[in-house]
Amino acid sequence: MSDLLHRQIAEMLHSAKHILAVAHIRPDGDAVGSLLGLGLSLRAAGQKVDMLLADGVPAPFRHLPGSEQVITRPCAEYDVVVVLDSSDLQRTGGVLGERQPDLNIDHHATNLRFARVNLVDPQAVATCAILAQNLPRWGFPVSGEVASALLTGILTDTIGFRTSNMSPEVLRLAADLMEAGANLPELYRAGLVQKSFEAARYWGFGLERLQREDGLIWTTLLLADRQAAAYNGNDDADLINFLSSTDGDVIVLFNEQKGGKVKVSWRARPGLDISTLALRFGGGGHPAAAGAEISGTIEEVRERVLSETRAFLAAHRH
Repeated sequence: MSDLLHRQIAEMLHSAKHILAVAHIRPDGDAVGSLLGLGLSLRAAGQKVDMLLADGVPAPFRHLPGSEQVITRPCAEYDVVVVLDSSDLQRTGGVLGERQPDLNIDHHATNLRFARVNLVDPQAVATCAILAQNLPRWGFPVSGEVASALLTGILTDTIGFRTSNMSPEVLRLAADLMEAGANLPELYRAGLVQKSFEAARYWGFGLERLQREDGLIWTTLLLADRQAAAYNGNDDADLINFLSSTDGDVIVLFNEQKGGKVKVSWRARPGLDISTLALRFGGGGHPAAAGAEISGTIEEVRERVLSETRAFLAAHRH
């Protein structure tokens, strides 16, 4: 990234009077971590910042400092709006209305560059990694609280340092964050290992429906499952990342949502770029991990997506 771009970002953030930082709906560890990491760092430098997640902070990340300060709707006039870890504006849940963001910081290869200024690095393992590398460069501190948020995003997006885009530089970055005060074992346990009783029950419905056809593995989570398990989130409780450890070429999880929509998550073995398939359905992501939210009944969406995924796999076997 050019020095000019970094100077532009630093000037924008330092001169702002009131900043709104926003990350995506159904937030994962990188969304929460980048939001808190940026927000707390800017506040420590004296900036006025609101941190927003339309769906709020999921239970597995409420231990992070600052999580109780996250709002779900804008509550003021902002002269600078920063969107984090979102490849397109729809991912923010429509909370910005027609307002064009001033700054977009992301690592998804399918990012649409929708802001006035875009810092998009598809080589980065997480948006939190981009912030960990650049906050000091922009003149903002990395305290223990900031480091904890940023390391959470790196840990969860790399599924515990085991995705194919891992590098020695990422491990050095994690070590720097530990030296700044982040507790790696505790963050690993909270973000990747510990599951609530309700989440475990919710997983059970998906595991019971697990199906396989050649190299394709898929399952479904219904709204009724969420209610029966008393699971309060509208995500998959990280079931898709658990399933990514199975021996399929492509794993698909269908998660029924309210309002006649289905959240579809894909995971693929190294060598397959599943983000190209997600783009066909209006989604995006990374080569090995992508998703889309599709309108229709669970049966309709599942039929369409499985048909396209089978064709995708067939094309890549030749």
